Amino acid sequence: MKETLSDRIEAIEESATLAMAAKAREYKSRGIDVISLSLGEPDFKTPQHVCDAAKKAIDDGKYFAYPPVAGYQDLREAVAAKYASQNNVPYKAENIVVSNGAKQSIANAMIALLNPGDEVIVFSPYWVSYDALVRLVEATPVIVKGTLENDFKVTAQQVEKAITSKTRAIIFSSPCNPTGSVFNKSELEAISQVVLKHDNLLVIADEIYEHINYAGGNTSIASLPGMFERTITINGFAKGFAMTGWRVGYLAAPKWIANGSNKVQGQLTSANCSIAQRAALAAITSDLTSTLKMVEEYKRRRDIVYNLLKEIPGIKANYPQGAFYFFPDVSHYYGKSDGTSIINNGEDFCMYILDKARVSLVAGSAFGEEKCIRLSYAASEKELVEAMKRMKEALSHLK
Repeated sequence: MKETLSDRIEAIEESATLAMAAKAREYKSRGIDVISLSLGEPDFKTPQHVCDAAKKAIDDGKYFAYPPVAGYQDLREAVAAKYASQNNVPYKAENIVVSNGAKQSIANAMIALLNPGDEVIVFSPYWVSYDALVRLVEATPVIVKGTLENDFKVTAQQVEKAITSKTRAIIFSSPCNPTGSVFNKSELEAISQVVLKHDNLLVIADEIYEHINYAGGNTSIASLPGMFERTITINGFAKGFAMTGWRVGYLAAPKWIANGSNKVQGQLTSANCSIAQRAALAAITSDLTSTLKMVEEYKRRRDIVYNLLKEIPGIKANYPQGAFYFFPDVSHYYGKSDGTSIINNGEDFCMYILDKARVSLVAGSAFGEEKCIRLSYAASEKELVEAMKRMKEALSHLK
């Protein structure tokens, strides 16, 4: 038979971050010392009290049946209480749908809300899956680019110009993956004023890096006047609690959107893992001591990498205010060669660095910016210093 996949699957690419991580693992399996800076994965262990809660749930023997599709009631109540007290957004349990990671929460919302031909404004640089998920549901991504000079942040004026009669939603992250940029309250207020002028326009606000924020506080756009009814907030436990493998994310939205997302999830996967939910409950109801320690370490690493990047000729980088990434412009090296390899684009740059420096990165084209590459500093200080040393040496051979 002819091996034919659907048009919607053929229209999207493999996740670039996962693809580069696979290449790094392949090198390591061959005994090659690779420093992996490609995945956005905390290098800290899940806090012990969270692990203990999961162990207790197993020992209690009460959590082996299917959970409710939207998540356990007490976890949804805890998420709502967190947003009411910490973010000034009056969510209730009925507004929360717990999913298998923030990525599924975004997919649930898009499947529930978007029709073929709808347009979604995607702030660029963007997390790799935004563009792909929009296309997967047969809607049209409209890419609006922030510039390095403006800390990669899109302005309200740019949003206004991009809106058409087909625009259904806007999606962005703050703190941002891949740039580390953080939208401040006044910037979000300006964007919200644009949104409120257009009927039926929604915002999907990805706050998964909420706690990894060096700017002194995170503003949820849903907390601004008129925006509760217009916002789908995405969050989870992977980044702030070092729980990537536990796969617990959630969506918080007006009840009609939560209901639609719940219907989608009920058909696709049903509920999130029962034991992982008990761990998540312990994380969100305890103090943030472990998280704050991680954030201080990330902040220190940010400064180390920033100073080392400045020592590499031709590389331009912003100073991230959140998350754990740099998104430097490396286009200075395009067109250059070491005599055997020619750097034509970000993909070539990343493969050159992987081959010559044994450091894995991700090309910026996957995030909407051809001139840049993404570098994660969720690695040890020793690895980061060595990686920057290797990169500087390898790049010195390009002429």
